[in-house]
Amino acid sequence: MNYHQYYPVDVVNGPGTRCTLFVSGCVHQCPGCYNKSTWRLNSGQPFTQALEDQIIADLQDTQIPRQGLTLSGGDPLHPQNVPDVLRLVERIHAECPGKDIWMWTGYLLAELTPAQQQVVALINVLVDGKFVQDLKDPALIWRGSSNQVVHRLR
Repeated sequence: MNYHQYYPVDVVNGPGTRCTLFVSGCVHQCPGCYNKSTWRLNSGQPFTQALEDQIIADLQDTQIPRQGLTLSGGDPLHPQNVPDVLRLVERIHAECPGKDIWMWTGYLLAELTPAQQQVVALINVLVDGKFVQDLKDPALIWRGSSNQVVHRLR
């Protein structure tokens, strides 16, 4: 998996103070997307064990407490991203109890593959659906267009 940006401290992409990872790769390529640079799978930099370890360390940091991790992109549920994302969320569950995980995806919850469902079974909030320019509404919280749904899973 590749990623474009990692923010160890973020207050924009989900509630509270969080860590946020923007992964590479998106098949949806929605017109009006604000993050087109993340569409290509091979763009950005490789997601390494060192970065994974850093995310865990940041989530465990007591000087700047984080509520959890946000996964966005690109698309964390792109089939080629799923194995690395699954490993990361499993590790967060094991090593960072009490931290929540938010994820944005262009896939619909009802249409996820079994592999994608494995990841979603371990997260707290999924914002699903493609961004639709004609349904864009800046007044919406945590989503860009009114077709997208915020699923509070646990």
